[in-house]
Amino acid sequence: MSPTVAASTAKQAEQLRIDGNSYFNKNRFAAAIDAYTEAITLCPNVPIYWTNRALCHRRRDDWTRVEEDCRRAIQLDHNSVKAHYMLGLALLKREEYAEGAWELEKALDLGRGANPKGYMVEEIWQELARARYLLWEQESTRRSWDLQNLKETCEEALKEKHFLDDSQIEGFTDENTQSNLEQLEALSRVFNKAAEDDIPTEVPDYLCCKITLDIFRDPVIAPSGVTYERAVILDHLLKVGKFDPVSREPLYPSQLVPNLAIKEAVHAFLETHGWAYKTD
Repeated sequence: MSPTVAASTAKQAEQLRIDGNSYFNKNRFAAAIDAYTEAITLCPNVPIYWTNRALCHRRRDDWTRVEEDCRRAIQLDHNSVKAHYMLGLALLKREEYAEGAWELEKALDLGRGANPKGYMVEEIWQELARARYLLWEQESTRRSWDLQNLKETCEEALKEKHFLDDSQIEGFTDENTQSNLEQLEALSRVFNKAAEDDIPTEVPDYLCCKITLDIFRDPVIAPSGVTYERAVILDHLLKVGKFDPVSREPLYPSQLVPNLAIKEAVHAFLETHGWAYKTD
């Protein structure tokens, strides 16, 4: 294809994208899909054409096609926030919570790098939290079922052992009964301890933002030593004033430093307490 023809084709495809955007804004999703499809036919290696069409499929709840288009967009652009985000949503619809959460995590990391205060970062975080919670709920149910079955099996084994001991040993029946009860109580304590991580309690204060009281997502530390949620403290500095809300000392965005220790602590806590991902 000559440079002139290639330029003409690209221009035509771009006009089709603009037409598709216009249809989309008027909620004419079928027409928008047709326009983006024509653009893809002309220039199949432009990722935005695929993500735009995926967005139309999303509005029509056609999640199979959302997944197909997003996977193609990611092949063309590994750093496409929208492609990873919508692919994550599509996977959640199929109850593929682990893979869906991974895609949303990728979208969140890319989104934070591009625009930490952007509306999509908050939207992606909410969906990621939902995905992580659903994954925890799914795994917690399975663990609870497995623990209950194992506990019942162990209890039956102890009772059977107690019965055999009583039938083989004359006398000391009271002692045998007491020993059996103690073993059953010890067994119950072991299984209760194993289930503790899946019982919702309270998130430790040091893992929560001083302003929102929510668990940290992207913690940053100020010169005062106080750690804040990045988006929240940036919003405070923009709308309220350039000062630390706790120490009241002057504070500027450039002085905020990622608190990697707290971020790692939050990650470790959430790994074993998935219920903490639940948002109101």
